[in-house]
Amino acid sequence: MARVLIAGGGIAGAITAIALHEVGHEPVLYEAYDRSAEGVGAFLTLAVNGLDALTPLGLKPLVKDLGFDTPRMTLGLGNGRRLSEFPLGGPLPDGTVSQTVLRSDLYVALRDEAARRGVATEFGKRLTDATQTADGVTAAFADGTKSEGDVLIGADGLRSTVRRILDPSAPSPRYVPLLNTGGFARGLDLDDEPGVMHMVFGRKAFFAHVLAPDGAVWWFANVPHASEPTESELAAMRGPGWRKRLLDLVRPDRTPATAIIEASENIYEPWATYDFPTVPVWHRGRIGLIGDAAHATSPAAGQGAAMAIEDAVTLAMCLRDVSDPAAALTTFETLRRGRVEAVVAQGKRNGDAKAPGPVGRVLRDFFLTRAMRKPATDDPNRFMWDHRIDWAAPVA
Repeated sequence: MARVLIAGGGIAGAITAIALHEVGHEPVLYEAYDRSAEGVGAFLTLAVNGLDALTPLGLKPLVKDLGFDTPRMTLGLGNGRRLSEFPLGGPLPDGTVSQTVLRSDLYVALRDEAARRGVATEFGKRLTDATQTADGVTAAFADGTKSEGDVLIGADGLRSTVRRILDPSAPSPRYVPLLNTGGFARGLDLDDEPGVMHMVFGRKAFFAHVLAPDGAVWWFANVPHASEPTESELAAMRGPGWRKRLLDLVRPDRTPATAIIEASENIYEPWATYDFPTVPVWHRGRIGLIGDAAHATSPAAGQGAAMAIEDAVTLAMCLRDVSDPAAALTTFETLRRGRVEAVVAQGKRNGDAKAPGPVGRVLRDFFLTRAMRKPATDDPNRFMWDHRIDWAAPVA
């Protein structure tokens, strides 16, 4: 049994801890903040490949109870034309389909389940450094304490400290020229089928909404923004002016976006979009990375949480079947790098279609219209949704 220190107590860290506990190791979560992330974050749609990967951990029923089914999606243009409708990954053999869930609800459920299974979590532990020997690792924290273990895993996200420790020259995240926002609207009478995600490439912004079973409309928008915004620039966008800007962007479109934004009591403050085309160093010796720390993908891929789940399950299998920690981390990278970098690349392509200029928009709409005439089997996103992990198969 290995004592595995996990830096980062979010969704990726919690699932990694549960998976490692399932195979007999002793995971310990270290969260930088002195409180949990309840109520923090927007919502996400968890793809079927991520849900399937939860099955051997006994977590799929838990997650399915948190949100609502999102079996299909439509794609349309700002002129009101619907281009296509297709399954959002297709159902699993037991009928499970993609789920839309609040990020906070997913985090809390996984945190509580990890605790129920006996996983220890220490809050207020911001990792600052780590050293290793042939026999183990020592993690140092900002409060002056240290912790020893057999392996250290960085599940500490886009601005990962563990990534910097492994490779001080690691590249910075790549800015994807989009701002994100979203919210929840009530009191609208939309002629929508609950659970169908409607996505529109508008004239000036990308807008998506889905009707929840309780009648609320969950929505998000991607707003083109050419240069990476500073924190002061983002702060200047916040407040009533942000709502007005969104309304100005969506009004030219023949969609319910204007009514949805107007009916939203609160709108998420804008945040920038980033991804990682590649992270050169995933591990050295007994220290490794998973999730966004190793391969952040644009939200346009719809795979951020699913990739973290696949990582967690695959890492647990590697540490289950490969006795040497360094070799296990090498095996993990071999199994995961090609897939996740392909997902990041596809997410970038999806995102690029959301931020064209005036001429680019005309070309985009023309080629989207032509592309949607092809059979659904030509969907470039299929490889993401169709991936399956065989938990019972031993890792070579």
